[in-house]
Amino acid sequence: MRSLDQKLKEREEQRRRAFAALHNCDRRTFLQLSAKLAAVATAAGAGLAPHSFQIVELAHAAQKEGGETSFRFAYISDTHLYARGMSHRFVRAAMKAVEDVNALRPPPDFVLFGGDLAQLGQKEELDLGKQILSELKVPLRMMVGEHDWYLDMGDKWRDLFGEPVYSFDHKGVHFVTLNSVVEKDFWTERGMTPMERMVTVAGLDNPVQSRFEVGEEQRDWLAKDLAKVKKDTPVIVFSHSPLYKYYRNWNFWTEDADEVQKILFPFKSVTVIHGHTHQLLTNRIKNISFHGMLSTAWPWPYAPEGLPKITIQMDRADPFDQFDGCGDGTVGVRTDGQADKYYNLWDRSPVTVAYEQVASGKAAPAGPSY
Repeated sequence: MRSLDQKLKEREEQRRRAFAALHNCDRRTFLQLSAKLAAVATAAGAGLAPHSFQIVELAHAAQKEGGETSFRFAYISDTHLYARGMSHRFVRAAMKAVEDVNALRPPPDFVLFGGDLAQLGQKEELDLGKQILSELKVPLRMMVGEHDWYLDMGDKWRDLFGEPVYSFDHKGVHFVTLNSVVEKDFWTERGMTPMERMVTVAGLDNPVQSRFEVGEEQRDWLAKDLAKVKKDTPVIVFSHSPLYKYYRNWNFWTEDADEVQKILFPFKSVTVIHGHTHQLLTNRIKNISFHGMLSTAWPWPYAPEGLPKITIQMDRADPFDQFDGCGDGTVGVRTDGQADKYYNLWDRSPVTVAYEQVASGKAAPAGPSY
């Protein structure tokens, strides 16, 4: 009998060869190879989890009869795919996240993609992202980021994924997806090309661009959408940028966040799940809990000011480890409508941010791996 170490080594060698074969292959070959990569995860022997998957314990979730959580959804966010060929490390990381989510048992009810699928909003980048996400085995919900939008102002995104603003109901919870990366027109009077506009928006410290906002039109839509929802119905909002004011210089910020929050305050239970910041991030304003999502591409350091006090801070990532500080995760929606957040950090121990910690307003210990 082969030892566990032997099985793992064999599986890693299979993965290495499969990834090497991705270099300069066409898209048809890519889909065939990605299926082989998924198969490698279980080929080494029964009971072995995929290489990147770590068990995330649902210890704090409210219980139903039968001992199960109300439901959970998984997330993948901020892949920032370049049109540089399918062997690029960001592509491998996105595939790793899809593997992780497909390995969850029981499977999540759906997957949220948290925005910034592409790096420069190019057709090739968005097409590649759709191909990778098409390998998911559960339904997919999409949210747009600024990197997906400002090359063509969302034309390609709409072709692939539909309108970026929508709502839906699932198991007694009302979900809302917003485009929170709206900017005032700074490009027309400057005569910018579409790519110049895109590169400007993609920068963190650029005084030319405006700040992100939801905008009056969407706020009106949100108010009308929620007018049909009972105030004791749990509400979960998907927003790429944080719906609060974290750090303006980096656009870790939503200019009209206060006005959006006023629309959400009347509801008993509200959770906002956002991407963009690439880090463990937790906030609480009145009845609203806020959770940041991990990126699969790279982690950002914490901003020099404005960090919410209840955030469980992670150490700065090791620059020599491409997966350190990156990952995917799940959100457990409890029977009381509140949410527990699970961060599946690929090269670190998983981190749980339970609702009890958020409601307490105090940062919990980060755990032994930090």
